[in-house]
Amino acid sequence: MNDTSIGALLRDTYLIDSDTAGIQLQLRRRRRSDMGRACSSNTLMLMHGATFPSESLFDVPVGGASFMDVLATAGFDVWAIDARGYGGSTRPAEMAVSPDTAPPLTPARVAARDLASAVEHVLVENGIERLNIVAMSWGGSVAGIYAEQHGRHIEKLVLVAPLWLSNHPLRIDAGQPLTAWRLVHVDAFREAWLTGVPADRHSNLLPPNWFEQWAAVTTSTDPDAAEPGTIRAPGGAIQDVREHWLANRPLNDPSAISAPVLLVHAEWDQDVRIDMMQDLFKRLDNAAYRRWVEIGEGTHMILMEPGRWQAFDAIIGFLKESPR
Repeated sequence: MNDTSIGALLRDTYLIDSDTAGIQLQLRRRRRSDMGRACSSNTLMLMHGATFPSESLFDVPVGGASFMDVLATAGFDVWAIDARGYGGSTRPAEMAVSPDTAPPLTPARVAARDLASAVEHVLVENGIERLNIVAMSWGGSVAGIYAEQHGRHIEKLVLVAPLWLSNHPLRIDAGQPLTAWRLVHVDAFREAWLTGVPADRHSNLLPPNWFEQWAAVTTSTDPDAAEPGTIRAPGGAIQDVREHWLANRPLNDPSAISAPVLLVHAEWDQDVRIDMMQDLFKRLDNAAYRRWVEIGEGTHMILMEPGRWQAFDAIIGFLKESPR
């Protein structure tokens, strides 16, 4: 993407009310300045994962353009939400005190309410009845809950490495005590990012300055974190893993989803294994149609890696296609 096309994009940030007094939600928006009237097929909402907010996952312009940039340039009106406790949304008061003084904040069922508030805002703003949802990792749990409860508002659903049932421990849950929130050391995430990647592929997967650019944006999303180079993340996602995904108690019923569904996964993903994807795909048996794209030589962070164009092309193609 060249500088001219990026310059033609409109960038906006909004704060909207949630369903809870005193809690506001940040929405980021990206669209072409010459975009025509928005409709259900060209409007989409991005839902982040358990640890990093939407800006960190979808709006870092590595290689010259972010995921939001690419989607907007392709003709979409792109919105991204931060659930409460993440990024630019209100951080509950419990996140300003010791994390062991309150139960885990923002589990997926609460985040699904925030997603519902965001979708309602966009539907009214654009005068439409449905939109597309693209969700990543734990965000897939959030979107799955929303889809089961509000399926009439979903045009198409894309799940990138969505959390699902697991018979083995998951990396996000290291057995730590359940707390209101957790402190994440951003620079230390490089090692986790590259776990499972052959040593001779490290430099290809994270080209020079890509991680540093991502880390700078990520730390900037929580300027009030107690330690430099850290961000705070609500603890609810860890509770979700322990009480649902590791306990054979799904948070949502995939067979209740009727919209077309695309699953995207990469072979070196250490957080969502391929057997988890297989099980979820089988259970999406009432979707209008379903598809699974497996990308070679990528990790759980495929949307931020050089191979991301494969995910971008698959997602854009899926969202733009018309059923025959």
